[in-house]
This record gives sequence, structure tokens and C-alpha cells, in this order.
Amino acid sequence: MAAQMMYERIESEYFTAKRKAAKQLGLDSRYRPKDLPSNREIRDQIQILADLFEGETRTENLRRMRFYALQIMRRLARFRPALIGSTLTGHIRKGSDIDIHIFSDQIAAVTMTLDELNLPYEVENKRIFKHNEARIFTHVHAQGRFPIELTLYPENKATYAFKSSITGKAIERVTVAELEHYLRAEYPGIALDEPVRREDAFPFAEYLSLLKALESVKQNPRYHPEGDALYHSLQVFEGARDARDWDEEFLLAALLHDVGKAIDPGDHVNAGLEALEGSITARTDFLIRHHMDAIAYLDGTLGHRSRCRLSQSEYIEDLLLLRELDNAGRRCGVEVCTVEQALEYIQSLAEENAQW
Repeated sequence: MAAQMMYERIESEYFTAKRKAAKQLGLDSRYRPKDLPSNREIRDQIQILADLFEGETRTENLRRMRFYALQIMRRLARFRPALIGSTLTGHIRKGSDIDIHIFSDQIAAVTMTLDELNLPYEVENKRIFKHNEARIFTHVHAQGRFPIELTLYPENKATYAFKSSITGKAIERVTVAELEHYLRAEYPGIALDEPVRREDAFPFAEYLSLLKALESVKQNPRYHPEGDALYHSLQVFEGARDARDWDEEFLLAALLHDVGKAIDPGDHVNAGLEALEGSITARTDFLIRHHMDAIAYLDGTLGHRSRCRLSQSEYIEDLLLLRELDNAGRRCGVEVCTVEQALEYIQSLAEENAQW
């Protein structure tokens, strides 16, 4: 009975559904909490109802939701998204949403990204009492092809092991990379980019959000007299376009190589790569990953093994050119394009390459 209430969305909370079911069965208060069904039992019964009433439609809907979740998570990569809930476990029913944990200390950064993706949303600050303590949870309810619920946590909670209210154990969750691996295994033979609409194929909004954040990153004038990190990145992009105006992957590395400075200035390379995970090629990843190593490579201070690995890479010449352009992109007062123009140029190359 509790499962039926939740399946029909008369109730949304397990505990409330249990109590109401007990009351309707005439038990009133003549029961102990342990006499009630567990959340896991109710969840499993909800799935049985969903299979009964929705059949194959539910199975296909689950597949579509999972692939759509991957698209959304890729575009929210800077917030270290993790998929949780029924879309991951398979316990969806009609009207289920896609539940994603995201991590940021600024709600405005999240809403700005959603604005750029043209996703309508509402922000809800929900007060929850647990263990005699009141806590505020921030939820962002977005409406895309499927409803999405983003739960916002501080950045320092990204590795925290949240407990499930259903199982009492560590909550099941997957990152972008883990979800890609899971989908390849669960749906063999289906390309991960198959459900992506053509206009979404190039993650313009994701890149724009990461780059715009660099405008507020002021750099050490001793090494960067030109000013903020965005101006520097655009100078490097202009140099790359002069050198290789046809090379989409190289141009993207030139433009995005410092995006991590707005996330973690102390480790901007890894922070940037984590934010870009799933949206760049292996070659672009390599160039960004090693653009700082190239300094030590050139001045002879890089360790022997690392030097051998770099020198044997098929991308070593590209890396050294990027290093040269990075060094040159530190001039004051030079004219550069806008960040939107730079992305539009690379996007046009991506579309041309897709035709081939």
C-alpha cells in the first residue's frame, strides 16, 4: 500500500507513506517501527508496479534518461557531478526525475550554466530536520527532455560518502567517466554520443562558462604582465590560429589550457582536466596535461622517465609549439577576439570535420 501511494505520487516520502498505509490498514499506533517495511522493500515494490503498468515503455525510458543524464553531466563537468538515484539504479517510474549531486560554493555559477544551456529551472532551499538538527539543502529543479534535480553541496564535500536513506549504506553514485563505462557495458554497440542532438554536439556553453570565469583570475605580473587569465588564453588562441587555423584539437588546447586556474589555482592542470572530462579528445587532453611539463622539458629539469615519455609521444611537436605560444601570449594591449568568437571558430571546424 505504501508503494502504491508513492507510485501514484500521492506521497513522496517513505516514512510518511508507511505511516499512512498502516493507518489505512487500521493499525493506528499499534506497531513498532521495525514492524514496518524497509525503504528498500518499498522501492522494489514500486518497480514491480512500474513494470506492471508501464512495461517496455519503462525500459526504453530508463535508457533515454541515462543517456540524457550523461549529456547534462558533461555540461556540468566543472561542478564534479555524480549521478544518483533511480536513473542509476533502474528504479524509475513514470514522472521520475534525474538526480545529480553537484559541488560548488556559488549557486550563481550553477544557474549561469543552466541559463547558457537554455534550461528552465527553479531554486529551492529546503529545511530538513534530522537528528534534532535543522539543515538547509539547496535543490535546483531544471526541466529538459526529462526533469532534473540538482542537489548542491559545498566543494569540500565532493569526496564525502553520503548515506542512502533506502539502504543505510554509502549511496550509489557515478561520475561522468564511470557513467560512460557503465553505459558501454549496459548497452553494448550504442555510441555514447548517439542521443546528442546536433546543436548540442559541441559543448559551447560548457567551454564558455569555464573560460568566462578566467576573467576574474588575476595573475602574477612578473610572469603575466598582460593581466587576467582570459586575456592570456585568447592571446594563445590567436597565436594558435595563426599557426594552425585548421587544427580543431590544437586550437581547443590553446584556448582551454588554463581553465583550471579559476577552479584550483594551486593545481590548475588537473582541475582543468577534471572539468573538461568527457568533452575533449585524447590529443587535446595530452596537450593540456603536459603544457607545464614542457617548461621543464625545455630547460632540462624534467625527470629522465618523464622526459623519455614526452619525447616518444607522437604529440611532442604539438606540445612544444603550444609551449612557445603560451610563452608568447603575455603581451599588453594586443587585440584579440572575444571568447565567443574563438569558440564559434572552433565549433565551425568541428562541424566541418563531422561532415567528413
